[in-house]
Amino acid sequence: MVLGHGAAMAQSPEATGRVSGLPVPRFVSLKADKVNVRSGPTKDHQVAWVFTRAGLPVEITAEFETWRRIRDSEGAEGWVYHSMLSGRRTALVGPWLKKDGPVALYSGRSGEAAVKARIEPGVLGSVKDCDGSWCRFFGDGFDGFVEQVKLWGVYPNEKFE
Repeated sequence: MVLGHGAAMAQSPEATGRVSGLPVPRFVSLKADKVNVRSGPTKDHQVAWVFTRAGLPVEITAEFETWRRIRDSEGAEGWVYHSMLSGRRTALVGPWLKKDGPVALYSGRSGEAAVKARIEPGVLGSVKDCDGSWCRFFGDGFDGFVEQVKLWGVYPNEKFE
């Protein structure tokens, strides 16, 4: 099951985590190449699956002591130890856009700007900033601007630098 952008959370984060004091929900990224996702918030809980790629964006949906419940781009949820997460912002070109083909990477924050490249859905990149409509998106061999609604790892209308 692939969630469309914003299907998980239609609004910007507003609640605050009781443990961290940070917004919940919020997007973060995986810090390590191997991250165990557990069925509950302790090491006694079974490992449900393992992420094997550092940098993937995940959404924190709850906090319990040193554990964070996360959701991935396909909607799967589980618990990870907080130190396995990074505040570095990353995103995936919308996996739900596969039927539409590659997404334009522009030279500026406008659909009128020159198209620098076309990026396949599912491509991982870093997000430097978003203005609520456009995000600076870059990675290995690309750097430009993508419409914010075409990325999974940022909320619609979210603004940050």
